[in-house]
Amino acid sequence: MMMLFDSSLLKSRIVSDDVTGKERWLGYLVGPVGALLLNAVLGSYLNVYYTDVLKLTGVWNGVFLMIFPIISKIIDAVTNIIIGQIIDRTHTKEGKARPWLLLSAFLLPITAILLFTVPSSSETIQVIWIIISYNLFYSVAYTIYYMSHTLMIPLSTRNIKQRGALSVFNNISAVMISGIIVALIFPMLIMPMLGANKSEWIKLMSIVSILAFPLTMMEYYFTKERVTEEAGEAATYDQPIRAQLKALIRDKYWTVIMLYYVFYTLGTNFKNNALVYYCNYVLGSYNDGITQTLVSVLGGIPMGIGIFAVWPLAKKFGKRNVTMAGFVFYAIGGIICWIAPKNLVLVLIGQFIKNIGGLPCAYVFMALFADVLDHIEWKYNFRCDGLSASLYSVITTISVGVCSGIMNFCMASTGYIAPEYIKATGETVGAVQNAATQNMFTFFFVGIEVITAVILIALLRHLDVEKHIEKEQAEIKARRMVNERSA
Repeated sequence: MMMLFDSSLLKSRIVSDDVTGKERWLGYLVGPVGALLLNAVLGSYLNVYYTDVLKLTGVWNGVFLMIFPIISKIIDAVTNIIIGQIIDRTHTKEGKARPWLLLSAFLLPITAILLFTVPSSSETIQVIWIIISYNLFYSVAYTIYYMSHTLMIPLSTRNIKQRGALSVFNNISAVMISGIIVALIFPMLIMPMLGANKSEWIKLMSIVSILAFPLTMMEYYFTKERVTEEAGEAATYDQPIRAQLKALIRDKYWTVIMLYYVFYTLGTNFKNNALVYYCNYVLGSYNDGITQTLVSVLGGIPMGIGIFAVWPLAKKFGKRNVTMAGFVFYAIGGIICWIAPKNLVLVLIGQFIKNIGGLPCAYVFMALFADVLDHIEWKYNFRCDGLSASLYSVITTISVGVCSGIMNFCMASTGYIAPEYIKATGETVGAVQNAATQNMFTFFFVGIEVITAVILIALLRHLDVEKHIEKEQAEIKARRMVNERSA
């Protein structure tokens, strides 16, 4: 496999010491679109497919959809750590993370299609198929992609300005996907056509899955690992996982940024899981094609216009400080939505304010994460990129499972009623949910994010890594030059 990665046919054409325009636009903006689109659609609608199309809410008295995501994400967490260590010990001409991007390009579409081609058979066979396909995609294919993708900004350059630009470009892709395609096109045009029709779901998701292949290949081709190549093989600073883990846990900045990410991810995942249900059963009517679009788009407008403002503000006031200020707006917007959860106008206003507050987190977090990784290298004289990325990914994966499992259990406990697909007419009829179910969707959509915003403000007060990062990077460079002379 390593021989394949070292092939001259796959060698990147990017040779500049600085990040190039092609790298930014094709490698970090366009390239990730395929995988991120696939993940965003799955994040918003896979659970809907399970509950509304396959009608799995009542399987094992509601326990299956609670336990299955959590156990699957524990498996995913283990594979994250394993793959992180494999990446750290990968040495090819193309770097240590990029080869795994190449592998993920082939795995993502195949495993994603399997998620939806669940056979119309007995409950047992369906359960087995779901467990296997879910873990093939999330524990293998997407883990490989996400781990390698996450490491590309820290490994691309040490230049703070260039890292900041890449962080913005990288997140524009995510925002573009969530704010335009998943938030606008899907609820307005696609979901009303799909309803609970299984065959139409399979056709659509096959198309989305296949799109991931050429775009991920582009991300692989137009990226470059410069930090990895600075001092050849010696720059990897291979250390036992125990030594790396000990170093990370002892570092204040690393602990803070990981705790930050835990709470942020939990709040975001609960919101994303509840979005469709909240719009269908609390704020609007089932698949009306308008309510979810308005909530998502108006809430997402700041993400689009804020691209041009957030990084200048971060450079002037600091990435940490701007992010803290953002979460104040985040909390205010969430409270407005929580006060009047059935008032569309107030919810739209609250979503707009909340997403203004979410701008810094969306666009500068990876730059902060990269600064912390450099700080670790300065402090301990070895890098922990792979382990950090694996633990970062573990948080993401486990939180997805926990949030999905808890919400699915609450849906079953409060008496959620799935919509019915009328084969004769080709229409899907949504049910009226009781008050307990509606209140549960409201809390998951807006309530939890208000709570997490307050926690995040408190955590960020301790993340002042920017104060010393330029000095620490200079010392790393000087240290490396001394080592090269003595070698």
